[in-house]
Amino acid sequence: MTFSKRVLAAAALIAFGVLGRLVPHLPDATPLTAITLMGSRYLGRTWSIVIPVAAMLASDLFIGFYDGRVLATVYLSFALIAAMSWFGAKRGLPTLLGTAATASLLFFLTTNAAVWAFSPWYAKSFGGLLEAYAMGLPFLGSMLLSDLLYTASLYGICEAIKIAVINRRLSRDSIQPAWAVAE
Repeated sequence: MTFSKRVLAAAALIAFGVLGRLVPHLPDATPLTAITLMGSRYLGRTWSIVIPVAAMLASDLFIGFYDGRVLATVYLSFALIAAMSWFGAKRGLPTLLGTAATASLLFFLTTNAAVWAFSPWYAKSFGGLLEAYAMGLPFLGSMLLSDLLYTASLYGICEAIKIAVINRRLSRDSIQPAWAVAE
């Protein structure tokens, strides 16, 4: 894939990520994990970090920024999800779905720990941490479901595009001008 096609594909994933955060949705039910995994699978390691960070930055301009420490944890979580994707990105859909589920859990653990540590909402004790995790469980459910659905859907779309491009190349390459046919 040429550089310009990679940039176009990355821009499409970023736009999908931004749109997914701006339209009404269940809490934490966005395509960010899926675009991270697809960036890793089809565009490479660098793009797997650039795509979700760019989508979050662009959408945060509209949504608004919040506590910098919690926000940094959210961004760091997606960098970790990108790094995690490097180990299974080129494998099939079952591995991608397992990575998506693990990503949901990673995000849940890191961001709820950050909310516990940096907000005044919870006691700074083990009990307070457990309460933060308990309060975050509904968010984990919606994120897990959306991560699995978005990942499976984007994988299917990307594979269909890949097959269409290959078939177009094959049909184009199999047609030879009459003057090129050896007698």
